[in-house]
Amino acid sequence: MSLPAEFHEIAKRVNNWGRWGADDEIGTLNLITDEVVREAAAAVRSGRRVPLALPLKQDGVQSGMIPGRVNPLHAMVQINQELFGPGTVACNDDIVTMGLQAATHWDALTHVSHSGRVYNGRPAGTVTPHGGAEFGGIDKARHVVSRGVLLDVARALGRDRLDGGHAVTPEDLEAAEDLAGTRVRAGDVVLVRTGQIQVYLAGDREGYGYPSPGLSLRTPEWFHARDVAAVADDTLTFEIFPPEIEDLWLGVHALDLVEMGMLQGQNWNLEELSTACGETGRYAFLLSAMPEPFVGATGTPVAPVAVL
Repeated sequence: MSLPAEFHEIAKRVNNWGRWGADDEIGTLNLITDEVVREAAAAVRSGRRVPLALPLKQDGVQSGMIPGRVNPLHAMVQINQELFGPGTVACNDDIVTMGLQAATHWDALTHVSHSGRVYNGRPAGTVTPHGGAEFGGIDKARHVVSRGVLLDVARALGRDRLDGGHAVTPEDLEAAEDLAGTRVRAGDVVLVRTGQIQVYLAGDREGYGYPSPGLSLRTPEWFHARDVAAVADDTLTFEIFPPEIEDLWLGVHALDLVEMGMLQGQNWNLEELSTACGETGRYAFLLSAMPEPFVGATGTPVAPVAVL
């Protein structure tokens, strides 16, 4: 089944292949310049730090909908073990097995492909069983520190949480921008709050994933026009699920990651941040969201922190 004409038309309008050279592997992260970071640091007023990651635990957000994407399985391999003989210092060590996109995470540009290509026109076959992503792996995204802007769509629309079938539109983003009192600009990392994470926090793992509000097919053009560096939200699927166009699954993923080369994140807990921004009336902050540099990985856990 081929992708619909509407998808290809949007893809042409947001395509960034070659914009930063034929060998580029980080896409819109190129927009986070030294000047952008300096201005982001100037956004810090109180020094209040707000963590945005979910706990990594065995009963996490994954319900089995995506095969192989397991919640973190934690095990101890040493418990008070005196490695160097009786009476010496004892050690505790642990291991974990998990899907790299299991909880709060970034998707690498190679997380999806379409029409046989990944970002910058590279063949989809550059992702291999043993080496992972030979090009555009998450390890290439070495510095994700910039100005963060919370677009609290739910609050801007007068709701605590968007309905499961709500497709977030550019008009919704602009309403949230008006609420924030700041304009999204080049190099920003945009955090879109729908309130959907509340469903998971209340203990309904199945209801959290389906149906879900999320970004619509119209949003990639908005982010492209603003030269946004990366986008994350508080849902399992990032985009509206089920999709707006029948059988066009992960269409927003393909536009953001493959065509635009824009990092995207899911399962970010934006509830405390929403409260903090509402209390202070400030929706822009310094955001540190460094990916774990798994070589060749197509995604990675992240523990982002907003500094107000």
